[in-house]
Amino acid sequence: MIITTTPSIEGKTIVEYKGIVFGEVVAGVNFMKDFAAGLSNFFGGRSSTYEEELISARTAAIAELQNRAYSLGANAVVGIDVDYEVLGENNGMLMVTASGTSVVYK
Repeated sequence: MIITTTPSIEGKTIVEYKGIVFGEVVAGVNFMKDFAAGLSNFFGGRSSTYEEELISARTAAIAELQNRAYSLGANAVVGIDVDYEVLGENNGMLMVTASGTSVVYK
């Protein structure tokens, strides 16, 4: 399945629009990750623990979006957008939402 941020697929013709699809993931950030990220913040540098959590959540959200598009009979999703939010008391939860338009192309 083709998944792209562009509104079209180069060299292909979209023949049917199946609808907007979403993939959502809400992940908790635990104490150890917060502690390790705090050390990175204090000493400087990148926080690989948070980066890994973001990558994992984004990958899962896009996979969920792809599965939903597939269940509608689509063979591509165009116009993908990925959003990140923090939720919960003390911002302890990370929400990643991927959205796009499921389509059939030839």
